[in-house]
Amino acid sequence: MSEAKVYTMDFNGRELRVEIGEVAKQATQAALVYYGDTSVLTVTQAATEPSSMGFFPMMVNYTEKLYAAGKIPGGFFKREGKPSELETLTARLIDRPLRPLFPDGFQYEIQVINTVMSGNTDHSPPMTAMLGSSLTLALSPMPFSGPIAGVQVGRVEGEFVLNPSEEDMEISDIDLIVAGTKEAINMVEAGAKEVDEETMLDAIEFGHGWIKKLCEFQEEIVKELGQEKIDYEIDVLDEAAVSFVKETYGQKIIDSVQVYDREKRGEDIREIKNAIEETFETKYAELDDNDFKTKLKSAKKTVDNLVSSEIRRGIVEDQKRPDGRTLNEIRALNSKIDLFELTHGSAMFTRGQTQAVSITTLGALGEHQIIDGLGETDNKRFMLHYNFPPYSVGEVGRYGPPKRREIGHGALGERALAQVLPDEEDFPYTIRIVSEILESNGSTSQASICAGCMSLMAAGVPIKAPVAGIAMGLIHDNGTNRVLSDIQGLEDHIGDMDFKVAGTKDGITALQMDIKIEGLSNDVLKEALAEAKKGRLTILDNMLATIETPRKEVSKHAPKVKIMLIDPNKIRDVIGPGGKQITKIVEDNDDVKIDIEQDGRVTIMHTEMAPIERALKQIEDIVRVAKVGEIYDGKVVRIEKFGAFIELWPGTDGLCHISKMAHERVGKVEDVLKMGEIVKVKVIGIDDRGRIDLSRKATLAKPQQNKTKSSSDKSSTDKKS
Repeated sequence: MSEAKVYTMDFNGRELRVEIGEVAKQATQAALVYYGDTSVLTVTQAATEPSSMGFFPMMVNYTEKLYAAGKIPGGFFKREGKPSELETLTARLIDRPLRPLFPDGFQYEIQVINTVMSGNTDHSPPMTAMLGSSLTLALSPMPFSGPIAGVQVGRVEGEFVLNPSEEDMEISDIDLIVAGTKEAINMVEAGAKEVDEETMLDAIEFGHGWIKKLCEFQEEIVKELGQEKIDYEIDVLDEAAVSFVKETYGQKIIDSVQVYDREKRGEDIREIKNAIEETFETKYAELDDNDFKTKLKSAKKTVDNLVSSEIRRGIVEDQKRPDGRTLNEIRALNSKIDLFELTHGSAMFTRGQTQAVSITTLGALGEHQIIDGLGETDNKRFMLHYNFPPYSVGEVGRYGPPKRREIGHGALGERALAQVLPDEEDFPYTIRIVSEILESNGSTSQASICAGCMSLMAAGVPIKAPVAGIAMGLIHDNGTNRVLSDIQGLEDHIGDMDFKVAGTKDGITALQMDIKIEGLSNDVLKEALAEAKKGRLTILDNMLATIETPRKEVSKHAPKVKIMLIDPNKIRDVIGPGGKQITKIVEDNDDVKIDIEQDGRVTIMHTEMAPIERALKQIEDIVRVAKVGEIYDGKVVRIEKFGAFIELWPGTDGLCHISKMAHERVGKVEDVLKMGEIVKVKVIGIDDRGRIDLSRKATLAKPQQNKTKSSSDKSSTDKKS
């Protein structure tokens, strides 16, 4: 049995320990990473031969086994199933800073599998897994130009906090994950409560300072245990094919790029490629099938390369973009609301050739999403689901469950809008937004945020401030940087950065940045954030021209809601034996929805107010408690020789003894009270068994006594004396 090599460092007062060499020895590389109480097993497995897929096939997985928190999975099978949204998002989070550090054209298949073996959510399992992923790749023979590392940054009472606890995050106004190399940042993911650009830059810089320490720690391990990197071949384009395309079609390709029309440019490029294929079928007729395909592939790749290089040149030198816009110009905007009759809120946002329709639905608090993870079982009252059908880009393709990208884009939109939602106490609804992408030419996630915000306002959700989003791009060439506002699909494809920024007029609510180069300087980030703010304000103006403020009332089709607080000890009375009481209330009132929390909060929902009011009255009657000294209008429900039982409200009655029915002597109860009669009574006592003692006499005026005596009474008195 091999002994593990152990490496430790103090990371901001908490031990970080790495063990290598004892586990998963048949894999390309493996490590156990311990950070406080959290332990993650990271295994990297690389293929020994290059793939023929035509792209870099790396897959990063992140799995939280519930045994890591001493839990057994819920459900029938008692086994972890498909990845949760958190696991999918974390896998993407780890993948994004790793991928740009592999060379272009490298095509060996790589799997990086992270398994959380012990998980304390206060000791950041995702960031632990990111370090393990980077370290195993850096130790492996794969040409990875890392290491990288990531940290989470919060801000509590104006002070930045490294890898904050869940308790810290409850009061933090920043939730930032930043990753990068020792030299530069290459990935950012953040949510924030309207934080200004300068503060966000400071938070990123704070995080990078700690990233440098983690990278240096990894470098020490790699220096001792790192394997020699493999020799690999990159597909080389056929020189004859490249020369032919450049000489024959070079100028025509340049002219097609300068048309500034997407459809016309695409049509021209397709015609050029078709013409090349026809020429090659004659020119290289003697070649076998494989050699012919290699030449044709090289020629078509050269066309794409010339298009990309001309677009990049035009942006850097002429400061003109593929559609003729200036660097900071935003495409044509259009906003609409109330597209559909029966939905609670709907909106459509169009920016150029990108179009999103978002639908808001309001539901009962009991319809929230339950999340079973390493921490305590949690729930979400707000969800944003993003759908990207293939027809949005004019293609026929797979149509089914959401892919990783759709889950990621939905989470970004959810993070951006969650910051401005009203508190549950003020707006007791579960809120779901579904964003349907109808057209796509760049930045659909940000269009979803814009449409989603307007649909919330149209649904009558009292958001704190409107939110808009914009995607920024970058062309980096020979030391020159050109920041682009509102990038379209082609600029995202050929560019060096995709930097999405969402926020209100006062500050940022969400960030997401990915780059294809090794890192970005603070100056570029600062410029991108400044231009993003200008663009965001322009987009907000367009949205607010359509709907300026949230509607005062929810839609007539949305459920109405009322909340009441009851004594938690009375919850069982409302529910009743076997749930009979609560079932009866629901059935009696047009199937209202009733949610009862353990703290005694009762939420009643229905599309009409009348059933809510009736159900509310029934529950009030069940939980009401009689008070000594209070006077009630009661109903006589039973008569006995010794008194009458009087119902104060349904389910609660008391006894009015015959001696307490009137000031004068009462011979028979029936002389004073009749069955079904409504009578005023006063509560004069409640015994330790809850029995209520009532008095009718106490509510009646006392009979007046004569102040002067009669003459006969006086003479009688005189005789006695």
